[in-house]
Amino acid sequence: MTTATRSTGEITLIALAFLFAAAFLIVPLALIFTFALREGLGAYIANIIEPTTLHAIGITVLTAVIVVPVNIVVGVAIAWLVSRFRFRGRQLVITIIELPAAVSPIVAGTVYLFLYGGQGLLGPALQAANIQLMFTVTAIILVSLFVTAPFVARELIPLMQQQGSEDEEAALSLGANGWQMFWFVTLPNIRWAIVYGAILINARVMGEFGAVSVVSGSIRGQTNTLTLQINQLFNDFNVTGAFAASSTLALMAVLTLVLKSSLEARGWR
Repeated sequence: MTTATRSTGEITLIALAFLFAAAFLIVPLALIFTFALREGLGAYIANIIEPTTLHAIGITVLTAVIVVPVNIVVGVAIAWLVSRFRFRGRQLVITIIELPAAVSPIVAGTVYLFLYGGQGLLGPALQAANIQLMFTVTAIILVSLFVTAPFVARELIPLMQQQGSEDEEAALSLGANGWQMFWFVTLPNIRWAIVYGAILINARVMGEFGAVSVVSGSIRGQTNTLTLQINQLFNDFNVTGAFAASSTLALMAVLTLVLKSSLEARGWR
């Protein structure tokens, strides 16, 4: 009787999981592609290869290509510092790491504008040096670095604290140098946390709207990311074009998950 009850409960939970997945994931994705293709494949492709949309895709990919590796390196360094050393101000460093996650993206973009904009704190000095940061692709990259800064460190710090440093100390005692210790001992133990952090960074960069909308100026064909381009297409009542661009963003997310699954399968083998 207990086994039958447990089986019924398991079946119910599995059914609910599939139901929620369908309601919140599969159905929205299906609607995106349905609206994107409602005028035919030719119109869909034409909307994708439209110059401003292609430019927005390029900026989004470029931002991700720069931001993901930079924040991986920074996140690993911060996690190493916090988990392997005890020093005055350590808790302050942990708090600072969490700061970008606690600040609204629009607030973050506004702060960058007040710092580096023409009327901002550092604006006159930058103008004197003939440097413009705001309303450029550089501003998009800078603000994306800020909003995604905590992801890798937040994945690594609890893991590295739990693992301890015994294996690393053993490697050093056996004659390994610092790089060998990191590459052959530390990295294999934290590689999946790095992968998950990188996926979170990539997803946030591609889907970020609030912060980049403030610092980019949303200049079509120049500083539009894909999310900003989708918003402008909707405002122009180009629904098919907006859904076509949205489907591109969805495909990027799917490709990221496929890459993650491939890396996991290779790692298990």
